[in-house]
Amino acid sequence: MTSSPSFQSFGLSVAIIKALADKAYKVPTAIQAKAIPIVLQGKDLMAIAQTGTGKTAGFVLPILEKLGKGEPVRANHVRVLILAPSRELAVQIGENVNDYAKNLSFKSTVVYGGVKINPQMMKLRRGVDILIATPGRLLDLHRQNAVKFKQLEILVLDEADRMLDLGFIDDIDAIINVLPQQRQNLLFSATFSDDIRKLAKTLLHQPVEISVSPRNTTATLVKQWICPVDKKQKPALLAALIKNNNWQRVLVFCKTKKGADKLCRYLETKNIKAAAIHGDKSQGARSRALSDFKQQNVQVLMATDIAARGIDINQLPQVVNFDLPTVAENYIHRIGRTGRAGETGQAISLVCADEFDLLTDIEHLIKTLLKRKLINGFEPVYDVPESRLWRKPKKPKKPKKPKQKKMSIDPSTDQSFGSNSSTQNELANKQQDHKNKKCTSTDGSDGMKPPKRKFKKI
Repeated sequence: MTSSPSFQSFGLSVAIIKALADKAYKVPTAIQAKAIPIVLQGKDLMAIAQTGTGKTAGFVLPILEKLGKGEPVRANHVRVLILAPSRELAVQIGENVNDYAKNLSFKSTVVYGGVKINPQMMKLRRGVDILIATPGRLLDLHRQNAVKFKQLEILVLDEADRMLDLGFIDDIDAIINVLPQQRQNLLFSATFSDDIRKLAKTLLHQPVEISVSPRNTTATLVKQWICPVDKKQKPALLAALIKNNNWQRVLVFCKTKKGADKLCRYLETKNIKAAAIHGDKSQGARSRALSDFKQQNVQVLMATDIAARGIDINQLPQVVNFDLPTVAENYIHRIGRTGRAGETGQAISLVCADEFDLLTDIEHLIKTLLKRKLINGFEPVYDVPESRLWRKPKKPKKPKKPKQKKMSIDPSTDQSFGSNSSTQNELANKQQDHKNKKCTSTDGSDGMKPPKRKFKKI
């Protein structure tokens, strides 16, 4: 039986090991143990792992080690580019880079949209070793010659599947076209869809593929259950669950931005401090809401799916799906906000009858029937049907032989119906010929019987 590796066994520098010790990192996670040696070897990597398993350290730590052997960065240039799908995730990665590199002299910065571009251009003027960016803002900076890639050594796509879901494929293609061909490519994702594999074929060169979790699985430390409830009773039920269970930190996912704001105002009327975070909020408002939630100045944080991958909060015990996601895979990313770093958590979904099909899609995806729990006083009038996970597929019916349609002639138009035009014409002609044969005599006459002559009686 082989012992699990340590961070020291990877050959990381003393400065990095010391930073990890300050964060109480003792043993590498499964994704870190597999990814770090491959990145250090300079190979392209395609890695899949559940959210919350330490993917960021899996690529940042070996990158920091490799940067110590390169040339100093020049003005407006970058040596490492990390692309992220959302501002929150970009900021989170930037914080991790600063923590891991605090004993090193590398420069890093984060750029994203929704804020003024000039301060970001000023930070890039002297060059940065590591740039964390969202695709849209990076292209804006490149068009203004604020960032150059001649020194680029490593490209990282983090949460690549999410970037494709958000429609960033054109931006990613545009970015790749301006990067040097000689570079190391690292692609990290929670799931590998067919589109991701298609992107990987054009981006990666003989990649090593690693996976530390089965496809479309949820975190094992997360207790999952659903509350059947009528749609109109959802806000009251959420407030009751928070108060009755004394939940002090709850992340709630809503389907729409408007719905998140409305629910936030409702909870405030029940003396529950809440804040909303979504795409319509300014960057300042989003940052304040997230900061207040982390510092427990806010009890409940409302979020839409755009924030499902970008919120990294230690000791987040509850995640609530106020609305079920329309895309089943997003369920995995939502509940992955809890049960992180070895902590336990629970994910509760409030499900109404209208969401039965969405619930079925989720259960088939995770191959698990979610336990149900009725809350006294909130029993639904419109019941949520019991779902069946293992349905026997229906046998396909044998294709029926096409019936030959009988021909009919419309006497008014002399046209046939029920088949194609050529067949109709042929049949009509045959029918006419048949009539003609009956009427044609053997002596060559037209076959018409002469009219009877009438004779007068004499």
